Amino acid sequence: YQAMRAITFNGAYQYGEEADKGTLEAGKLADLVVLDRNPLAVDPREIRDIKVLATIKEGETLYERDGQ
Repeated sequence: YQAMRAITFNGAYQYGEEADKGTLEAGKLADLVVLDRNPLAVDPREIRDIKVLATIKEGETLYERDGQ
């Protein structure tokens, strides 16, 4: 949880952008990555094996894993 917060809310706060990004709330910007597993629910040793299925930025899918 702390690592996720460090790269979401804390990153937005550092740049003074917490009103627009950093948390999942209606009206906020939401660039995101879709993963094949929940990094908060797997054994920490398995985090490096999590696969990125898609990335979305400014409403556009920039990457989609083949076959997904």
